[in-house]
Amino acid sequence: MIDFQTPLGRAIDIAIIALNIMVVGLFVVETYPMPSRVSLMLWRLEVAIIFIFVIEYLLRFYGAPDRWSYIKDTYSIIDLIAIMPTLILLVLPIFGVYADLRFIQTIRIMAVFRIFRFLRFIAEDHLLFGIISLRMLNVARLVFTVITIFFISSGLFYFAENPVNPDVNNFGDAFYFTVVAVSTVGFGDIVPVSGAGRLVTLMMIISGIILIPIQVSRIFREWISAPRKRRICTGCGQEWHEEDARYCRICGSPLEEAADFQETAQ
Repeated sequence: MIDFQTPLGRAIDIAIIALNIMVVGLFVVETYPMPSRVSLMLWRLEVAIIFIFVIEYLLRFYGAPDRWSYIKDTYSIIDLIAIMPTLILLVLPIFGVYADLRFIQTIRIMAVFRIFRFLRFIAEDHLLFGIISLRMLNVARLVFTVITIFFISSGLFYFAENPVNPDVNNFGDAFYFTVVAVSTVGFGDIVPVSGAGRLVTLMMIISGIILIPIQVSRIFREWISAPRKRRICTGCGQEWHEEDARYCRICGSPLEEAADFQETAQ
């Protein structure tokens, strides 16, 4: 059963999305200078959110038909990556290990990948609670791809340059550089001075050149193709086919009308 198919499941998904936004926002806010009292409050808020994510992960694991397959699932791995930085920083003092600032920064780098937790909600079997069509899903993926490239690149650039570059003091500075670099404007007021910073810059430009055109091409391909509806092929598992198709466009197997899901991709 897909989460959003029930009112309770949809409410839980909405709550998880809100918590995802909060934890990503905390990552950004913590790059700015603030009083120690506020910093401690934000840390406790992060711990509380991660604790909820741990419960979510354990519940999904418990309810999975095949638990080993769930552990290897992409979304499961993303969930673990989102949880691990905070858990590591919580567990180390229990064993009498107190990390230095450099190690903490290294662990915190993993937190930038928490943005991938939103992928679950734009998958083909979710369609953002079923409120968008397959065609609009590709538009959502394009927007998400752009945001993800900018966010991850900015986070990595911040961690690489902040200790050595006086022009990179917070996430906003790193984000500004990312937008300028990916758009090839290149004002030159902020430049990478470390090897890691230059490597991140190369990665962000290359990923923008490759990933964004791929998503754009999917949109055009979907818009110029005939409308499709979801009919799962028993031969190869292909889900979407043209409305009037009688055979699978991938393997040629005969298609049967799906009794449980007949939504047309507009």
